[in-house]
Amino acid sequence: MRQEYLQIDKIEGPLIILDHVDHASYGEIIQIKSEGMRTRMGKVIKIEGNQVIAQVFEGTQGLSRYNSAVKFTGKPFEINISKEVLGRTFNGVGKPIDQGGFIYSKEMYNINGRPINPVARMYPRDYIQTGISTIDTLTTLIKGQKLPIFSGNGLPHNELAAQIVRQAKLSDSDKKFAVVFAAIGIKNDDAAFFRKSFEEAGVLENVVMFLNLADDPIVERISTPRCALTVAEYLAFKENYDILVVMTDITSYCEALREISSAREEIPSRKGYPGYLYSDLATLYERAGVLQGKEGSITFLPILTMPNDDISHPIPDLTGYITEGQIVLGRDLSRNNVYPPVSVLPSLSRLMKDGIGEGYTREDHPDVANQLFASYSKVQDVRALAQIIGESDLSLSDQKLLEFGRQFEKRFVTQKHNEERNMDYSVELAWDILKILPKSELDRIDDEILQKYY
Repeated sequence: MRQEYLQIDKIEGPLIILDHVDHASYGEIIQIKSEGMRTRMGKVIKIEGNQVIAQVFEGTQGLSRYNSAVKFTGKPFEINISKEVLGRTFNGVGKPIDQGGFIYSKEMYNINGRPINPVARMYPRDYIQTGISTIDTLTTLIKGQKLPIFSGNGLPHNELAAQIVRQAKLSDSDKKFAVVFAAIGIKNDDAAFFRKSFEEAGVLENVVMFLNLADDPIVERISTPRCALTVAEYLAFKENYDILVVMTDITSYCEALREISSAREEIPSRKGYPGYLYSDLATLYERAGVLQGKEGSITFLPILTMPNDDISHPIPDLTGYITEGQIVLGRDLSRNNVYPPVSVLPSLSRLMKDGIGEGYTREDHPDVANQLFASYSKVQDVRALAQIIGESDLSLSDQKLLEFGRQFEKRFVTQKHNEERNMDYSVELAWDILKILPKSELDRIDDEILQKYY
C-alpha cells in the first residue's frame, strides 16, 4: 500500500518538495489532490536521502502547502495508446484536446521508451519523398534517419514543417505510412495554422498531433516529445507503420529543460543549459531508426531555431553530433523572398548516398546532386569577385555560372507553399538548369550518364 502525504514542505516554481518520504523512486508519478481543485499529476525528479523533489505537470498555481495530499503511485509516466490515435490531437501530456473522447487500450505505455540495442538496428535504406526539390534531391531524407532542420527566429520553418507533413510519402505506396507531429511551446495562432493546414489538405486522419502551447505549464514541454515518440514507437513496431516524426521547436524543449534545471539548483553548463543536455537530447533522437524483424520504422525530422542564427550554439551543436546531417535555412535567401529558404551548401544528409541511385530513386540522381553542390559553390566565389570588379568584366564562363546561380535559386530552390514536386520532376529540373553550363563544366557527372541525359 502506497503512503499518502498530507503536507507539502515547500513549493518553488513548478516544483514541490516533500520531506521524510520512504521508498520513492526516480521518475515515479505522483497524484496531488488539493481542496476544491482537480487532481494534478507530477513526477519525481530528484531524491536526496528522504527528501523528494517533484515537478507538477499542470503547474503549482493555487496549490496549498497544507490542504494538499500527495500520493505516490509507484509507476512511471504512462499513456494509453491504440490504433485510434490516428487523426487525433493531444496536449503535451497525452490527453485528448479534440473532443474525440479518451483513448482506451489494454496496455499503458511508458513515455520514456526503452533503449534500442544498437545490434538490433538495421542500416537505413530507401527514401521518404517530401515533395520539396532541395530536400529530395540534395539532402534526401532516408527512412529511419534523424535529419534536423536548423532555422532562425522569423524564418518560415513552421510553414515548411506543415508542407512536409502534408506532402510526405514513401516510394512504396503499398506500405502503411503516417505522421506524428509535435509542436512544443507554440503560440495559439501557430496551433490554429497547423490544424487548418492539415484539415484543408485532407491529411488529418493520417496525422497524430501533439500541441503544447506557450501558455501551458513549462514542465509539459519536457513530456511532449516523449509522448509523441511513444506513439510513434507503438505505430511503427506494433502496427507496422513507417512513421515520420516532425517536431518543432526543440529549442523550446531545451529552454524548458534549462528552466527546470535552474529551479533544481543544478550547476549550469554552456549558456546556462544543464550539463546533461547532450545525453537528454540523445534519449529523444536515438528513438528513431529501423529494427531487425520489424516492418515499421521511425524517421525523425526535428526543427530547432538557432538563437541569433548561431550554428555553434549548444543546441544545434550537440544536435549535430547525434543526428545524421542537417538542413539549414538561410536568412539571406528568405530576405530575397526565396521559399523554402534552404541554404544548400551547409546542408547535408550523411545517409543519402545509400538510399538514392539505381533501385531507389534514379541512376543519375547521385551525380546530379554532386554537380549541383560543386557548381553552386563556384557561384559563391564568382559573386564575391563580381562585387569587386563588376559583372560586365567577368569571363564568359563566370557569367554562365552567375546565370546558373540565379536560375538555380529562382526555379529549383524556390517553390510555392502548396507545390508538390516528385523526385523525377526535381531531377529533370536540375538537368534543365545544369544545361546553362557548358558540358565541359559538368565534371562531377559520369560520362555515360552525361551522354544519356545532357
